[in-house]
Amino acid sequence: MAKRSPLKNKNLLLGVTGSVAAYKAVELVRRLKDEEADVRVIMTSASLNFITPLSLELASGQKPLTGLWEGEPLAHVNLAAAADLFIVAPATANTLGKMALGIADDILTACFLAYRGKTLVAPAMNPAMYAHPAFRRNLDFLKGGLAVIEMAPEEGALACGAAGVGRMAAVEKIVEAARDALTGKDFQGRRVLVTAGPTREAIDPVRFISNRSSGRMGFALAKAAAARGADVTLVSGPAAISPPAGIGKLIRVETAAQMEKAVLAEINNAQILIMAAAPADFTPEETFGKKLAKSDKLSLKLKATHDILLEVSRRKKKPFTVGFAAETGPDTGRARQKLEKKGLDMIIFNDVTRPGAGFDCGTNAVTIIARGGDIREIPLMDKQDVANAVLDSISHLLKT
Repeated sequence: MAKRSPLKNKNLLLGVTGSVAAYKAVELVRRLKDEEADVRVIMTSASLNFITPLSLELASGQKPLTGLWEGEPLAHVNLAAAADLFIVAPATANTLGKMALGIADDILTACFLAYRGKTLVAPAMNPAMYAHPAFRRNLDFLKGGLAVIEMAPEEGALACGAAGVGRMAAVEKIVEAARDALTGKDFQGRRVLVTAGPTREAIDPVRFISNRSSGRMGFALAKAAAARGADVTLVSGPAAISPPAGIGKLIRVETAAQMEKAVLAEINNAQILIMAAAPADFTPEETFGKKLAKSDKLSLKLKATHDILLEVSRRKKKPFTVGFAAETGPDTGRARQKLEKKGLDMIIFNDVTRPGAGFDCGTNAVTIIARGGDIREIPLMDKQDVANAVLDSISHLLKT
């Protein structure tokens, strides 16, 4: 399966501090290396109580620096200048406090003062410490005044025996945050409207017509657009997964009619519309006010729902519009017809019968068809990577 990562060939500086969670730094380094990043580790003296430099050297392939006077005298300046991203994980209250106050009495804090790029921090500490007003003041200043990005700790049992919010964010979440931080900002200032998920068309209070859409592709597109600088509005049907963080506005809907209303209400403010949702094509002519008994005789009559994309196409002024065509077979003919009939700028075709590219899975393989005739085949890959490939194509067309 094809896979690309914005971390490839990037220089990452990982600071490890004196927390029990320091042992997780080995796995973090390995995961970053899996994405072909170059990782240089720096350690505070307190971190040496929890993990050896040798462990991190074996994972990173480079000897960690543990002191200001170790090796070259300007190591903190040179490391900071070479780094594309600075990650501090785990980050203790002590180190974060020194970073907020501009104290540079060790290799990590000295590198932070010399560094001018994005910094990600993953706090790890006792819940009472994390909630303390003095620490919150320091963290708020780092996030607000210095634009440091926090990978918030999780709730759970800690090594000290306490339970609450303080456990370091999962390694995968830190890697994901690193990917987002190094994604290009080619959508900066653009307003993007994304739809996702299925709709539900009620038969009675407990039964409805729907489809197998999970919302994963639409959510991935919304997340990718936000990471690339867009102001994202997401209109979501009742998807089975949680919506992505970082989007500007979330509108939840239930029915196709509600989705149409939400899209048309937001369309004038959008520069790009990506209709990744799968609204129902049909809805019952009659909805029953109480639950039907199994013994009730039922003849269900359906009527077509409004075609949201067709309604958008009738507008004199409309955004750059992208549709999706999920088909059961490799023929792109119907997708091309949809592109022309609905006046789309681009359509994303995918064969849902292809293994790994159907519903309820984290991967997809699509064909991107542009109005001008350009075609781009995207092989099977993670849906987040597919989302970025789609946005790459949109970005290219908007520049031409």
